[in-house]
Amino acid sequence: MTKVILNRKIAPRIANGHPWVFANEVERVEGTDDIVRVETHDGKFLGTGYINPKSQILVRILSRDPKEPIDEAFFKRRIAKAWAYREKIGYTENCRLIFGEADGLPALIVDKFNDYFVFQTLALGMDKWKAAIIDALNTIFHPKGIYERNDVPVRELEGLTQIKGPVGHAFDPNIIINENGLKFHVDLENGQKTGYFLDQQDNRREIQHIVKGAEVLEAFCYTGTFGIHAAHYGAKSVLGLDISDTAVAQAKRNAELNGLQDICSWETRNAFDVLKSWGKEGRTYDVVMLDPPAFTKSRENIQKAITGYKEINLRGMKLVRPGGFLVTSSCTNLVHPELFLEIIQLAAKDARRGLRQVTYRTQSPDHPILWGVDNTEYLKFLIVEIQ
Repeated sequence: MTKVILNRKIAPRIANGHPWVFANEVERVEGTDDIVRVETHDGKFLGTGYINPKSQILVRILSRDPKEPIDEAFFKRRIAKAWAYREKIGYTENCRLIFGEADGLPALIVDKFNDYFVFQTLALGMDKWKAAIIDALNTIFHPKGIYERNDVPVRELEGLTQIKGPVGHAFDPNIIINENGLKFHVDLENGQKTGYFLDQQDNRREIQHIVKGAEVLEAFCYTGTFGIHAAHYGAKSVLGLDISDTAVAQAKRNAELNGLQDICSWETRNAFDVLKSWGKEGRTYDVVMLDPPAFTKSRENIQKAITGYKEINLRGMKLVRPGGFLVTSSCTNLVHPELFLEIIQLAAKDARRGLRQVTYRTQSPDHPILWGVDNTEYLKFLIVEIQ
């Protein structure tokens, strides 16, 4: 087996559990195999992983057991283990079945939507095992359909092409799922990411008490999941804004699917511009919900993200009536929890509004956080009372 020998100062980080080995952390590589043995400078075994010489992340570690072979059976065992964990914590109908590094399968994402599965192989080493992954899903679950959503630019950094489509037999990628007593259309083919944001499924329940009888504004509504939950939980009215015509059309369909179309209304608008102008006009709401897209995916643009999150939350706060609530999220792991809360505090200071925290959460537990691997803790979800 090919050996990857680390620099002397790097080994402790890998030994403590981090699964990534960067190219500049390696002293030398001995061999040309796809699966490699990672060792310290003095020959101590640290793990077995897959290598991509074209990637900045040279090796992603799959196993810490020197006797465990990386073969088709390995992937079946890991996926079965991940499923057993979801069953134990109560996520069986819809869940993130495989959350990359947190499930010991770096760069693999698998989402389960009842009897349908969507997967992404985001690195060369994982992509080479695609057939084994598909076979494992078919063997363990006997799904009605598997859809590949490898239409993501990050694959190009690994020398991979973008691709999407059904695996095996063709099927209708437009499905309906159940969540918290509601139904939602999911477009596996063209929806964002894998078609639906499962990571907020628990957080959507957290709004149930603060929205009763409330006038609610949902900015960056996408397909209206938070707004429809608000209507279901007793909101007086819900207005959702999104820049995408397709998302707004889906939100309308979701409201109709749940018989909530008389409470909910949706507009194709640029939320950044609208919130600013409405603030100047003096419009107010009992609850304002913000779930913007990630403002950055690289550390080079982190200041841009900080400015964006502060500005959007400042505008949101100005639209909340005293005693009302701001529901706000950030989905980029580059803005860590402490920084996110600091941004909210700075926004409140500039808005001259007091804050009282109601709840703070991360992603749902089917997206487990692996301690010591920062990128597995990415979602921040906060509800504050605006005073």
